[in-house]
Amino acid sequence: MKEKRIYLEQAYRIDQRINCKMEQVSSLHSLATKATSTITDMPGSPTRNIHKMEDIIAKIVDLENEINDDIDKLVDLKAEITTVIKEVDDPELQSLLEQRYLNFRTWEQIAVDMGYNVRHLYRMHDKALKKVRIPQVVT
Repeated sequence: MKEKRIYLEQAYRIDQRINCKMEQVSSLHSLATKATSTITDMPGSPTRNIHKMEDIIAKIVDLENEINDDIDKLVDLKAEITTVIKEVDDPELQSLLEQRYLNFRTWEQIAVDMGYNVRHLYRMHDKALKKVRIPQVVT
């Protein structure tokens, strides 16, 4: 059952990576803004990096490309996980799995939505995982 949970948690991990990279892009945008707004009449250092802004822009573009690749992977993986969840024959268990592994909700949030206590959700989750059939990777 652990391998099933790991399979289903992949989407969350990719989503976290995307969020982390987006924070990095935001930080680089902020740095680029600071670099362009420090205009002064004092002569610049002759040894300063005249390519600093270009380096920052290149890093931003590279990170944005990585984010787009990760988003593509996430969309494909979520579609695959959706198919796997739909194969579970109990709609309530499907709902639990969708909320947890596609919407990334906490156990507490799911418990409130479904009207169960968290311990009962854990039992339902175990039952749902037993019904999940992860796709076989073809090599």
